[in-house]
Amino acid sequence: MTKRKEMQLALQMVSGYGAEFSAWRMPGTDPAAYTNTDNYVERAKIAEKGKFQMIFIADTPALTVDLGPQTPSFPMDPMLALMAVARETEHIGLVATHSTTFNYPYNIARQFKALDVISRGRVGWNAVTSSTPEAAANFGMQVASRKERYAKAHESIQIVQSLWGSWQPDAWTLDTEGGKFADMDKIQPINLQGQYYASRGPLPIPPSEQGQPVIFQAGGGAEGLELAGRFASGVYANPYDIESARQHRQALRESAARFGRNPDEIKMYAGFMFSIGATEEEGLERRRQLMSFNPDEIPSRVSYLGSMVGLRLSVHAVDIDQPLPAELLERTYASPQDPRSPRALQLLKQGLSIRDVLAHGVINYHPVVAGTAVQVADFLEEWFLADATDGFSVVPDIAYDGVADFVEQVVPILQERGLFHKEYEGNTLRENMGVPYQYGSAETK
Repeated sequence: MTKRKEMQLALQMVSGYGAEFSAWRMPGTDPAAYTNTDNYVERAKIAEKGKFQMIFIADTPALTVDLGPQTPSFPMDPMLALMAVARETEHIGLVATHSTTFNYPYNIARQFKALDVISRGRVGWNAVTSSTPEAAANFGMQVASRKERYAKAHESIQIVQSLWGSWQPDAWTLDTEGGKFADMDKIQPINLQGQYYASRGPLPIPPSEQGQPVIFQAGGGAEGLELAGRFASGVYANPYDIESARQHRQALRESAARFGRNPDEIKMYAGFMFSIGATEEEGLERRRQLMSFNPDEIPSRVSYLGSMVGLRLSVHAVDIDQPLPAELLERTYASPQDPRSPRALQLLKQGLSIRDVLAHGVINYHPVVAGTAVQVADFLEEWFLADATDGFSVVPDIAYDGVADFVEQVVPILQERGLFHKEYEGNTLRENMGVPYQYGSAETK
C-alpha cells in the first residue's frame, strides 16, 4: 500500500519576536529577545517537539527598517544562531540564508559544511542574490543587474558544491598505527575559474551524514526558476492564493525536469502567517492589539487597502471601526494587480470593519489566518490537497507563545488527518525532506 503524501513544515525564526514587528511589545514577550540566544534555542526545541522538518532564517546583510518602533527583520547572525540551536537539538533541520552576491564561495562552503558536520547532517543553504541598495552599500558596491546577480549565483553554487566534494568520502583514513590521518590523493584542488568567482580548493572538511548541505532558493521570475531547477531541493515561495501557488510549484517541477532531475526532488514551501485563539475573535484580537502599537501606520494601511479594491480611502473620510459605507462598497472591485485583493474584497463585503479587514492580514506579505487551530489546519489542508505546495514556511504572529500554540494545537490535527508525520524519517535534513544524498556537484558526476 502506497503511503499517503504528507506536508512538510519549516518554522521561520525572524528576529526572535514573530512575524509582526510590534510583537516585542506584547505581554509575555522578552523585549530583548533579539540578543537572547536561549530564545532561539527554546523556539527550535518546541518546533522539534512538533516534528518540524526545519527552522529557516532569512537574512539581508543590512538594516532595512526603522528601529524606532520596530524590531530588526533578522537575527544578529543567522549562522551563529543556528550553531547554538544545533548543539541543543537532534533532528530538526537548520537552514540559513547567505547571499551569493556579497559572499565569496569558499567562505560559504566552509561555514555551511562545518555546521553540517557539527550538526550531523542537518544543514541547508538558502542561496539568494540580494538586491537591496543598503546591502550593496555595506560592501562598497552598487546593486548589480539582475542578469549579473544570477550569473554570479550560478557560479557561486557550482564552486561551493565542488568545494564540498573536494574531500572525497573515503579520504579520512584515521590510521593511528600507520600515522596516516587522511589520504591526500583524495583531497584535491578543484581549480574552478568563472567570470565572477574562482577557487582553488580543496576544502579540508569531510562529509557529513547527509554528504553536504541541502540547497534552497527563494528568488522569483524566470531566473529564479532556472536557478532552483538546476540546484535547489527546497524553494521558499510567497504565493497568495491556491492557483498562483499551484502554477509556481508546477513551474519549479518543470524546471527541475529540464535539468534532468526528478521533479519530486524539489519541494516548495509556501509562506504562511497565523494568529491562534480559542475562537476566531480571540485570534483576531491578537492582531488588533499588535496593530494598536503602531497607530501612525494605520493611515497608510487604510489607503493601501483602498487601492486594492479600487477606492481612495482615507482615515479622515471613513470610520475604520465601521463597515465600509454601502455607497462605497458598490464601487469596489478586486485589483488584478494584487493577488491579495479578492480576499480583502470578500471580507469587506461580509460587513467587517475596515480595522478588522486589516487585522485579518490582507496586506501582509504571506496569507494570514486569524482564528482557531482548526481554521489554521483547514487552510493548510486545502492548499496541500490542491497540490499548491509541498509544505509551508510558517511564521507565528508572536513567537513566544505562537510556536507552542501551533505545535500543541495545530500539529495534532494535521497528524490526525494523516497530513503530517508523527516521527522523523531519519536523522538528516535530506532524509526528513525526502531528497537524495548528494556529495559534490551533481553536474560533474
